[in-house]
Amino acid sequence: MKRIKIIFVIGFVITAITACNNKPKEIENSVTSSDSIKKEEHHKKHWNYDGETGPEHWSEIDQNDCGGNAQSPVDIVETEKDKTLKPIEFHYNQKTKIHDVINNGHSIQFDFEPGDYVVINGNQYDLKQFHFHEPAEHTIKGVRYPLVIHMVHKSKEGKFAVLAIMAQENKKSNETFEFLDKYLPSKVNDTVKVDNDFNISKVLPQNKTYYNYTGSLTTPPCTEGVEWFIFKNQIDVSVKMIQDLKKIMPLNNFRNIQELNGRKIKESI
Repeated sequence: MKRIKIIFVIGFVITAITACNNKPKEIENSVTSSDSIKKEEHHKKHWNYDGETGPEHWSEIDQNDCGGNAQSPVDIVETEKDKTLKPIEFHYNQKTKIHDVINNGHSIQFDFEPGDYVVINGNQYDLKQFHFHEPAEHTIKGVRYPLVIHMVHKSKEGKFAVLAIMAQENKKSNETFEFLDKYLPSKVNDTVKVDNDFNISKVLPQNKTYYNYTGSLTTPPCTEGVEWFIFKNQIDVSVKMIQDLKKIMPLNNFRNIQELNGRKIKESI
């Protein structure tokens, strides 16, 4: 009888030890799985223009410069006229091929075949794409225009130069923007193949004097060291074009004004 009790006790102890040894592994596996899900969810976390992933929270997203001291956009109020600022040299073809138009969920982006570029202070920047913000991101003495076109250029060294063209509403039809309006993709992640010619110069203002300062990209990762050139004169865009963009882009797809933090804004003459 004693022998049976001893065997029973030993069996119970072995079972208990085995259970204890297995349980932490199950817990560990559960924790690991939970951590993986959290990491995956964090990795999938993406920026937007409202809510928990809106501009106020962009600096919380990993590996970006959105909390830096040289951010964009800014309010252009005090400027310094600079005679050394040379006119931008435009090397845009009259028949540039628009490759495609993308609705990326943040803006409408027109992509072009290579070959168009600008020369600024002796440096060449190749045109990569242009996209829209409604309303404009930079303000001029507190005035925010209803639309802006950002023409994004990049040098071989990886430096960005962005030209900002302010636009105001005009009830008259505009051949240039009627052409662009035809290719707007209505749904997020839609791409419209164009493969058609376009004279990019037609979106530029006649007077090409500009404001210049060093800032950042206005969307994550908010990379700093971007040379901004904001044209002082605006262009006219049809009301229809602005309304069509408004329907398919996020409401108010602009970033709030950032502090200058000692930066100076130059003005070409």
